[in-house]
Amino acid sequence: MEVEKKTEEVTLPKPNQEEKSFLEGPQSRIVDFIFLMKIIFEFIKGFRKLHFVGQCVTVFGSARFKEGHKSYELARKMGGALANMGFTVITGGGPGIMEAANRGAKEAGGVSVGCNIVLPQEQRPNAYLDKWVNIRYFFVRKVLLTKYSYAFVVMPGGFGTMDELFEALTLIQTNFIKRFPVVLMDINFHKQLCEHFDVMIASGTILEEDMKLLLFTDSVEEAIAHIEKNAVEQFHLKRKKPIQLFSWLGERR
Repeated sequence: MEVEKKTEEVTLPKPNQEEKSFLEGPQSRIVDFIFLMKIIFEFIKGFRKLHFVGQCVTVFGSARFKEGHKSYELARKMGGALANMGFTVITGGGPGIMEAANRGAKEAGGVSVGCNIVLPQEQRPNAYLDKWVNIRYFFVRKVLLTKYSYAFVVMPGGFGTMDELFEALTLIQTNFIKRFPVVLMDINFHKQLCEHFDVMIASGTILEEDMKLLLFTDSVEEAIAHIEKNAVEQFHLKRKKPIQLFSWLGERR
């Protein structure tokens, strides 16, 4: 399998020490309670920031691809096509594929949103966001990227992208969210993943009908048609009337 290897040099982030300690086992009751309050605050902050962004499609993918890489340019084209459908494009808010999808949406005159993760080595929101929220915890960020989306587009990526893909598939398969379409772009990159899905079907760990959740394609046009059929038409999506703002809550678009 040929893979283009032009990627951005990346220094792996140091872990968030607070989250790392939390995941290492029971802490004192007061420490766990304080951490819980911080998580609640993060969710409230995210809900307030993203409540008015409209109907979204989430684009997942690697932070390591630079402008000019084929995956960057494909994500940029996809972002523009989604914006032209009337969707808000939401990403993790960082560089690489995230930047490309946000950039495409912005260039097409659409709405571009990011859920940026706060790391010890600061990850800055990319320059193509109309609105973003800074989140301290990866699991809170994943909830927000799922909550507002009617489809998921998965570009080439690493462990984080696979984590986001399989979480979305699990939620759809178990009916915790509706059967929103999931599009994996770049057939060659995802070839072995597709083959492994066949192994899982043969082993009985997933059903053949579960594969109906997925579209593997190289074509932005095919991806858009799939989303049109399985999101817009399936769930009768229409432009919603603007949600009323409450100034006394400090709400703004």
